[in-house]
Amino acid sequence: MSQALNIHGLCPPRLDAVRTVFEDHFQAGEEIGARFALAQHGEIILDLYAGHSDLARTRTFDAQTLTPIFSCTKAIASLMMARLIDQGLIAYAQPVAEVWPEFGAAGKQAITLEQVLSHQAGLCGLEGPFDPQLWYDPEAICARLAAMAPLWPPGSASGYHPITVGYLAGEIFRRLDGRSLGAALRQDLGQPFDLDLWIGLPASEHGRCAQMQRPRTLPNLGPMTEPRRLAFGTPWAAPGGREGAAWRSMEIPSANGHATAPALARLMSVLACDGQLDGRTVLAEGMAKAVMRERISGDDLVLPRHVSWGAGLMRNDVTEIYGPGPNSVGHYGWGGSCVFADPDTGLSGAYVMTRQSAFLVADPRPMALIAAAYQALI
Repeated sequence: MSQALNIHGLCPPRLDAVRTVFEDHFQAGEEIGARFALAQHGEIILDLYAGHSDLARTRTFDAQTLTPIFSCTKAIASLMMARLIDQGLIAYAQPVAEVWPEFGAAGKQAITLEQVLSHQAGLCGLEGPFDPQLWYDPEAICARLAAMAPLWPPGSASGYHPITVGYLAGEIFRRLDGRSLGAALRQDLGQPFDLDLWIGLPASEHGRCAQMQRPRTLPNLGPMTEPRRLAFGTPWAAPGGREGAAWRSMEIPSANGHATAPALARLMSVLACDGQLDGRTVLAEGMAKAVMRERISGDDLVLPRHVSWGAGLMRNDVTEIYGPGPNSVGHYGWGGSCVFADPDTGLSGAYVMTRQSAFLVADPRPMALIAAAYQALI
């Protein structure tokens, strides 16, 4: 590996082309610190990391660096919600109001869990104005969402819920399980499988967090519609202080996960391997397929693109945003992070980075790394 660039990790010779792409991104000035990991049948077969974890470039991006993964957190939440269904606590087709009665207000009584997770509920943002600090009060946010009328007829279209879907999923999870989603993640998956991933980061881990360089331009959303305005275009559309202690400690199952790439790649292998990880059952047989099944497909009302949604995951469909696997699923995070799972090959992977781009979906950097991996392996 390149000594000058200080690339570290695991890279067998058959995957040298992936390392070359990874290195090229640094040479082109597209990275400050980054990591890309691949698993096959749950075993890490590639793990590359390089660069710096701070903007001053004084701290090395190393194996212990935790990176904010923004909306890739939704993929973790999707898997955690599937575990509730496995336990018989709820069904995808069940109305949310049956477990959260207040949610049934303002014409939402028939909205199902799978419609919430596939962004069909019409609750992609909140009317205001209000102080963005309100996002740090989940009870208040959930009360507003429960009282809100949908912005479009639920079930008629998808419209990406960048922040609100995490509060919805988190409240449903809490009412059914009794624990917060982030606490259950650590107790049920993080600790038993030694996965370095978190939703709600303890203060003891904050010192490992990478600093993010924000995008220099805003994402291109197309014409500013009301759903897009409320999702992204208001001063209160998202919490502030996204690198502070309050943000890291908070549990927002749509937006503030922290993780390493190998931990994410191994977690996503649960979907690539029909619910199995390390020979243990995380999801019952057939449940992974249920998670990935298409719930709605078409032009999204918030993202300016065609999207095929599973229960909280984007499906490759005709877009090939997760490599050539026709049945692959995954999620992107603000600025470029990416996770994916391919049930046809048993491949799963994750890309994390510190230099954010303006892409909400389909950042060219992880797409190029995934493409190189498939060319080498398949």
